[in-house]
Amino acid sequence: MPLLTRLIPSPVVVDIRAGALDDLTSVLADQRISQSGRLAVAVSGGSGARLRERLAPALPGAEWFEVGGGTIDDAVRLADAMKGGRYDAVVGLGGGKVIDCAKYSAARVGLPMVAVATNLSHDGICSPVSILDNDAGRGSYGVPTPIAILVDLAVIRQAPIRFVRSGIGDAVSNISAVADWELAHRVNGEKVDGLAAAMARQAGEAVLRHPGGCGDDGFLTVLTEGLVLSGIAMSIAGHTRPSSGACHEISHALDLLYPRRAASHGEQVGLGAAFAMHLRGDHEGSRLMAGVLRRHGLPVLAEEIGFDEDEFVRAVEFAPQTRPGRYTILEHLELSPARIREAYADYAASVGD
Repeated sequence: MPLLTRLIPSPVVVDIRAGALDDLTSVLADQRISQSGRLAVAVSGGSGARLRERLAPALPGAEWFEVGGGTIDDAVRLADAMKGGRYDAVVGLGGGKVIDCAKYSAARVGLPMVAVATNLSHDGICSPVSILDNDAGRGSYGVPTPIAILVDLAVIRQAPIRFVRSGIGDAVSNISAVADWELAHRVNGEKVDGLAAAMARQAGEAVLRHPGGCGDDGFLTVLTEGLVLSGIAMSIAGHTRPSSGACHEISHALDLLYPRRAASHGEQVGLGAAFAMHLRGDHEGSRLMAGVLRRHGLPVLAEEIGFDEDEFVRAVEFAPQTRPGRYTILEHLELSPARIREAYADYAASVGD
């Protein structure tokens, strides 16, 4: 019988531990990513700039580029600045905006990209997507998966705790996103990649059921691994379905309708996931998810992130328009504003203190 296999795009290095940043140079050289040490390092003006002072002596062959923000223009400017530099690789050192800019820029100039995350705010650490602001709002741009991932837990603990909480919300939302994907398969025959679905769901379940807290290395390791696995699941599937369902549609709607008032991505998708679980009829799962989110300090009600009931109802009604062609529990139920209001009231009563 023929041996059937498939190649899965994934990093050659995943280093998650306290002190990982101290070994950046040796890891890159040992894995033949940059034996010459010629690196283009993209950093922010915040945590990345502080780490530059620490790392610069160990990276004498690196050239440093400050990223001003998380827009498509920022990413294009970074790519233009790197052209002709004869670098071995691009290193994105910082939070989500820097890493997304670095991923896009590396793809544009044809170089491998190394993600060195300074916070755990979302699953962009290892995803094949860059989320960048543009003139129309915000866009998703396909890029290669990072060739290496380094996460220093000592650095993660120095970041504001809201970033860890945001990552928790993004990771556990996988559970709802996969349920939406399976719903689309049952109703419309949409193909589900079983490996991608299993990887994304188990990443969410591991975070959901871990007893540790935001300051615990064991929990932070599981959370980081979950975010990395979420990114690999998207690479396997070839799209964001394993990690994006009604939960993300609701979050995108909040971003578009109330751009100056939106909460963090993870807070919004966590709330959206718990509500979507309730809509799907999984009230026990919804209460479990809401309880875990609340234990970690995340919101579970719209008013806890500054939206009243009318605003949340409007966002849920608008949410399907943010991802045309995607089928989730929202498209399946086609709820009127009155029905959304009723469902939200029932959800709030179910997950209330």
